[in-house]
Amino acid sequence: MHGTLYLIPNTLGTMADTVADPLRHIIPAEVQAITAGLDYFVAENAKTTRGFLKLISANVGLIKPLQEIEIAELNVNTNAATLPLLLAPLLAGRDAGLISEAGVPAVADPGANLVRLAHAKGIMVRPLVGPSSLLLSVMASGLNGQSFAFNGYLPTDAALRQKRLRELEHRSRAEKQTQLFIETPYRNGAMLEAMVASCQANTLICVATDLTLTTESIKTQTSAQWKGLLAAGKTPDFHKKPTVFLLLAE
Repeated sequence: MHGTLYLIPNTLGTMADTVADPLRHIIPAEVQAITAGLDYFVAENAKTTRGFLKLISANVGLIKPLQEIEIAELNVNTNAATLPLLLAPLLAGRDAGLISEAGVPAVADPGANLVRLAHAKGIMVRPLVGPSSLLLSVMASGLNGQSFAFNGYLPTDAALRQKRLRELEHRSRAEKQTQLFIETPYRNGAMLEAMVASCQANTLICVATDLTLTTESIKTQTSAQWKGLLAAGKTPDFHKKPTVFLLLAE
């Protein structure tokens, strides 16, 4: 009998040292218990996964000492030909957990390919409850939550990025659809400036930063209002911080 592939949510960032139990309001107790009972993980980053398991161990005893838990890496540099090897323990009957660098696995995450292969191999897949920065940002933005689309990363080239932003704004207006995207954190400022320069004055823009953390910031304003803030030097405190950008053209 095959093992089960559990899709295990991670935190969305490092919690402040002053937080007594950093997982309490983010990762449900049942999810922590399931995670603690596994000794094989496929993770985007082994080091941060060990840090996450250490937080789990403060609440629930791990099935094995942390140093004896097996963690195989799966990231953007992983050769697709190695995916069957990652599933071999499950085909032999061993349960496993898939963990992303942050948030829920297989959403804007290379783990999706492993999940697809697991289905093809007849392996049971169980998604567990946890934080998704994309859904949290939609919830908190005040933009259309009935229809929205995640577009990943936009082009880094300024001209191509402006072209893409205008395409997304046009689509948003035509379909009344919220458009979401992310950026490498050190380029957050350039992204917001590009949005303000490319979007029409009444287009709504939301900037959601450090979701679920003590430094969380979520602000929705029109493009014109953002333009005024930027001109006044009031840039959001989002440099090198994970941020979701959303827009809705009306």
